[in-house]
Amino acid sequence: MSSVIETPIAHTDPINAKILAISEDRIQGFVRDPFGEIAEKSGVDIDTVLDRIRAMLRAGTIRRVRQTLMATNLAEGALVAWQLPNEKIDAAFDFMFQNDPFSGHVVVRSADPATQGSSYRLWTTVKVPQGYSIERHCALLAKKVGATHFRVMPANRIFALGVGHVRRKGMEPGSKSDELAVVKDTSKVELSDLEWRVLTALKRELDVDEVVRDIWQRRAAAADIPLETFFAVAEDLNKRGVIGRFSTFLEHVKTLQSGDRVTRFNALFHWAVPKGREIEVGREVGRFHILTHCYWREGGEEFRHVNIMAVAHGTEKETVLAHKRAIDEHLASIGIDVSYTNVFWGGRSEIKPSEISPFAYRDWCASMGIDPETMRE
Repeated sequence: MSSVIETPIAHTDPINAKILAISEDRIQGFVRDPFGEIAEKSGVDIDTVLDRIRAMLRAGTIRRVRQTLMATNLAEGALVAWQLPNEKIDAAFDFMFQNDPFSGHVVVRSADPATQGSSYRLWTTVKVPQGYSIERHCALLAKKVGATHFRVMPANRIFALGVGHVRRKGMEPGSKSDELAVVKDTSKVELSDLEWRVLTALKRELDVDEVVRDIWQRRAAAADIPLETFFAVAEDLNKRGVIGRFSTFLEHVKTLQSGDRVTRFNALFHWAVPKGREIEVGREVGRFHILTHCYWREGGEEFRHVNIMAVAHGTEKETVLAHKRAIDEHLASIGIDVSYTNVFWGGRSEIKPSEISPFAYRDWCASMGIDPETMRE
């Protein structure tokens, strides 16, 4: 095996790019040999795949490797916009990122000051386990950080959910699927203690020395679950739609050790479309390949009743805007009346997996000096 120094760590290296084009978001659901699947689909031999992913993980090009879950089907989740005095935004950002394991994406966003909602500068994704109240959780966070107001926006439906930053590089504005986006439901699935044990073992991110072929054998042993039982439970959960993808997540905001940046701009697009047509429009918007996320969420009066939201990333601001124009033009061409649209640009950003375990939530409440029963719905 080549040394770390000799192994290319840049996401732009041709072999790394081939691996990442698959490993970012093309291994869907639970598979018994995810690295073998990456090798097969990328055309890169397995030893090289493992060597390159280890090297990129050590170097920080890849920030984490993990099995994702469809957390919207396992926990109460929402996009939350926070209104704070400007002098408190950075401290609030730090608290959400460092002290709240149930906050995932933490992003400072900006929009034209003249637009409605521009005073909401801090945006987070928040999830709490089933049976607990996301409103109460956010009210507690607001008190901790001095937020004057917050808007909780659960996902009613999901139309796009992926990453694939390497795959999207150089994509032409307007590139879209021939088929309408598939609608993903957000109804909740209840799990047994054994299923939670398997999920907890599945979702923990991999250390460098865990980037091996037999990762699930190791995880099953650590959880003290027979391997065939582990596989059977994981595959049943996969059929029930609660397993996401096996993914190598790139560090796509910060400057990498190689000196590169995967993206420079991320944009949250807002559209207000006629009530009753949200699913129809979401399926149209979700067709566009540039989007990493697309949801039906209700923005309310604070955001002029927007109801379709999507996220795109790019290295050039004008290119990101060109992608949005292509979506706008498509909606106009098929007779969708958009009464309002806007773009919220991302600045300071941190991303971590949201905790969704009810056991972890009770422990966190205790650490905050709160009776977890007071946080229930």
